[in-house]
Order: sequence, then C-alpha cells, then structure tokens
Amino acid sequence: MPRTVRDVVFVDGVRTPFGKAGPKGIYHETRADDLVVKAIRELLRRNPDLDPAKIDEVAIAATTQIGDQGLTIGRTAGILAGLPQSVPGYSIDRMCAGAMTAVTTTAGSIAFGAYDIVVAGGVEHMGRHPMGEGVDPNPRFVSEKLVDESALFMGMTAENLHDRFPHITKQRADEYAVRSQEKAAKAYANGKIQQDLVPISVRRTSPEGGETGWGLATEDEPMRPGTTLESLAGLKTPFRPHGRVTAGNAAGLNDGATASLIASEEFAREAGLPVRMRLVSYAYVGVEPEVMGFGPIPSTEKALAKAGLSIDDIGLFEINEAFAVQVLAFLDHYGIADDDPRVNQYGGAIAYGHPLASSGVRLMTQLARQFEEQPQVRYGITTMCVGFGMGATVVWENPHFDGGNK
Repeated sequence: MPRTVRDVVFVDGVRTPFGKAGPKGIYHETRADDLVVKAIRELLRRNPDLDPAKIDEVAIAATTQIGDQGLTIGRTAGILAGLPQSVPGYSIDRMCAGAMTAVTTTAGSIAFGAYDIVVAGGVEHMGRHPMGEGVDPNPRFVSEKLVDESALFMGMTAENLHDRFPHITKQRADEYAVRSQEKAAKAYANGKIQQDLVPISVRRTSPEGGETGWGLATEDEPMRPGTTLESLAGLKTPFRPHGRVTAGNAAGLNDGATASLIASEEFAREAGLPVRMRLVSYAYVGVEPEVMGFGPIPSTEKALAKAGLSIDDIGLFEINEAFAVQVLAFLDHYGIADDDPRVNQYGGAIAYGHPLASSGVRLMTQLARQFEEQPQVRYGITTMCVGFGMGATVVWENPHFDGGNK
C-alpha cells in the first residue's frame, strides 16, 4: 500500500539556562537527567492541550552516555518527567548535533507515519562528564594516518581551519565574537530569550565545598556582556602557541539541556497545538575530521539541493558558534558579510554556551521566535559543525509567511 509523506512541524522548544562546566558552575550539584526532566515537564506545562499518552517517542541525545547521562536517557527521563509508562524512549549520539539528529530522526518517522508527535532534545553536563571521558579511540586512527592526530581535539581543528583560510584572522574572529556577545545581550534586554528558558532550582556550594543553600538559575551563565576587542586581544591561545583560537572567540565548556515537540502538521492542528516551523529538508555530511568546522558548508549545500532552494532563498540563519572561524568560513563560502543581519540575530554559542548534544534545539527555538517576528521571511536554516568531521543542516519554512520578500 503506497504511503503519503506527511508534513513535519516544530511545535515548541524549551531549554534550561546554560551553565559553565566545573565546580564553580551553576549545575555542579545538579544531575544531567534532572535537567532533561525539567525541560520535558515545561513542554507539557506550556502545551496543556497535548495528552501525554499520545507522545509516541522520547529521543534524547548525549555525547558522553555514562553516569547520569546514560541508561537510555530518553526512556529514563520520560519516566522521571511523569510521562505514561507506555511512552517509549531512546538515546542518540552525534556529538554536537545530537539534539538536531534527535529532531530529524524522529521527523523521518513522523513523515513515514510511524509517529504523530514526539519529544526530541539533548543534554550535556560537561562538568560531570568532560568531552572524551571514558572513550578509547582506536590507535589505528593515528598509526595508520586515517586522521590527523589534531582531529581528536576540537580546538586544534579550529586552528587547522584558520590555517586553511589564512584571511580569517584572529582579529576578525574576535570582532565576530564581540558582536555575538552584543547581540545576545540585546536579545536578553528585549526579552527574546527568557520566554523559552526553564528556571532550574540549583544547590549552591562555596569554593571550600560547603553548601550555601538553594538558588534559581534563570539566565545563561557564560554570557560576557561588555566584551571588547581589547579584552579579547590578550587572551591565551591554548591549542597552539601564538594561535588564533581563544576562550573569547569560541564556545566554552557548558552544561544544559533542551527539548522540543515535533509532530505531523495534521496532528498538531487537530490537537490545537502551535505550528511554529515547518521542516523542509535536512542533510548530514562528512568532511576531513581535522577541519571539522568546514562541515556546515557541504551539509547546507546538500540540504538546499534537496529542498530545491539556493542560499539566496534563506532569510534567517542560526549557525552554531562552536568557534568563530567556523562561522566565518561558512559566511565567506556563501558570500555573506560577517555582520549580515540575517545571521544569528540573537547572538550565538560564543555568548550562550554550547553544551554539545543539546545545542541543536537551541538554534531551533531561536529561529522559531524570529519567524514569528518576521513574517516576511519564508525560509531559515539551523546548521552546525560536528565532532570528528561532520556538518549538519536543517532547512525550515516559516508558517507565518505573509508573501513578502523571501
């Protein structure tokens, strides 16, 4: 019996405030799975017309799937969040693009007709589980020169990208980073970010290790408003002597979780749920692992080709700022100015942070807000580079499009 592919939509998305990883971070005493639970519960609270028993799947990504990020976290977080035990769940790992893969994988199942609505998201508690904890890379990678040794260290791959594109200077990367901080501060001042944040109760400890009581995390901890070029110029280049990648022009090590509701458009409208974005196409592409940051360029080319669109059709870009050089390489390839107003209008990961597997849905929630504000924009993309040499891109259509230009 022939099947009809169904339209898939982004219904809603939320996230925790992002924290700094480590003993001084807001989530040092908070479990990773509890962050996911709070995000799922907030989705249900915000969408009271959704019967939780109708959720067909909970797909949650984590890069380091051990400890409180292990145990098939999609299933366990669903139970902890109070979903009926009939709702299944599973976990996903595509490093930085984990949450994005949770969305696109379940979207494919929705389009096929296996699911009507799902929860998709991701978590990374890099304070409890540093990147690479417990892994054992096969020695053949290096001994047989399958990859350059630098491919195992994301900061080194960013330096390699600077080598490949020497016109992307450290100063240019720093200038981009300052703009990201400025845009994020403006987005906060205008109330664009807080409406999709889930406040988290956190237990605070003193530097000596003693408990100082409970607090409420309500905003992103990594942000550095007031960052200047002068303050960035003197930062250390930890990945290479006299290098170009610093803590100021890259995302930090962070903790946080995201969750979204993805559904068939037919189900969403029948259930009275919002339709905030319509999925058009998506693509994942592999590139040389030692220049991981190049990944969004071919993945965007592939996703646009599948959609029958060109880069000129895209009116809004949400590009994950793992490193400034990676965004700048993308913009140069497509002939887009560093300060193009279509790009990361609310700022990006350099300001907010990048808790690896959770970031894809942050890009989506920010794009969805921009679509609502800008009905003249028809298409937007969310894109990111991915560890070990990949790129990921999703093309979205604005359901509020009013027929304006693009």
